[in-house]
Amino acid sequence: MGKEISVADLKAHYHQIVYAVGAQSDRRLNIPGEDLPGSHPATEFVAWYNGHPDFTGRRFDLSQEKVAVIGIGNVAMDVARILCRTPEELQKTDIADYALEALEMSKVKEVYVLGRRGPAQAKFTLPEIEELGEMADADVFVLPEEAKLDELSQAQLAQEGGQTAQKVEIIQSYARRKPDRKSKRLTIRFLVSPVELFGDEQSGVRAMRLVKNKLYAAESGALRPKPTGQFEELEVGLVFRSVGYRGLPLPGVPFYDAWGVILNEKGRVLNPDTKEPRPGEYTAGWIKRGPSGVIGTNKADAVETVNLMLEDLSKGIYLNPTHPKPEAAEALIRQRQPNFFSYEDWLKLDEIERARGKAQGRPRVKFTSVKEMLAALGR
Repeated sequence: MGKEISVADLKAHYHQIVYAVGAQSDRRLNIPGEDLPGSHPATEFVAWYNGHPDFTGRRFDLSQEKVAVIGIGNVAMDVARILCRTPEELQKTDIADYALEALEMSKVKEVYVLGRRGPAQAKFTLPEIEELGEMADADVFVLPEEAKLDELSQAQLAQEGGQTAQKVEIIQSYARRKPDRKSKRLTIRFLVSPVELFGDEQSGVRAMRLVKNKLYAAESGALRPKPTGQFEELEVGLVFRSVGYRGLPLPGVPFYDAWGVILNEKGRVLNPDTKEPRPGEYTAGWIKRGPSGVIGTNKADAVETVNLMLEDLSKGIYLNPTHPKPEAAEALIRQRQPNFFSYEDWLKLDEIERARGKAQGRPRVKFTSVKEMLAALGR
């Protein structure tokens, strides 16, 4: 969108359009030193080790012994786990070959996961926190004083129960653990926020300043962190930021910048001047409502949008494309981007990757460049 294909192109070929592009950029910390060498968005690291063709050239200084991962969601846990796994563990995954080679040479010994709220507010899922305790050569630690719930969190836990209670129980079990003298150490911190990264442009990040937080109940009832004025410094040489996501505007599509979402009402895209729906244009997912929730949330969100689409169709409210046949859309794509991949192409690549992985005892061995993919398809 905005490069090979425009909104006008879509309107000329389709009766209805759904924009479901997700939240593609990272939220910033907005603290001094955030852009020093050695400070990276966590999503770039994830894309790199997963073999995304746009990120294969990224470089991360894995010669550093101490790493901080800022954030307490699933992506933060994924990053911490990858940094703490042994080469033997990583060899059983579908991690990109070049990333596997780099991680086999890693000097990382200590990883800190930093959460600004408490254990009961942690965003990671139950399987993520359980898997951390099963790593072959990494001890997991939580400070006992940070694992303890304050009165507000105890009240939240009593109300929510379920998986939140299970997550808190696991976190507190890590606080009671004795070290197994493994070669790596993963420490999960709670109620701390980075306020500054220290270092310089030549040597990069060397430390960060943290402030201790306490929780308070906002007007909405949500528990929010506020700084106490108590600070500490943490020596680290590599930082990954995973504090949330933000949607990016699509050329020609109304955008509500304050929230980082497409301007919409329950999924109908709105005209920014009249605030009336733009016929035939819809949105779903994080670009519709913001980066919150999981797959189940997105399912309900999509149902809401689809119901509106069906309602509008029944009322005769839709676009009137000049080239509505599928062949016309395919012809346009072939003209604008000859190196496109069809669903059939994807199925073939998936089959080849799985076969390559089977030969090595891995789930798959990924193609990590468009050139490789085209060659595998004989194009």
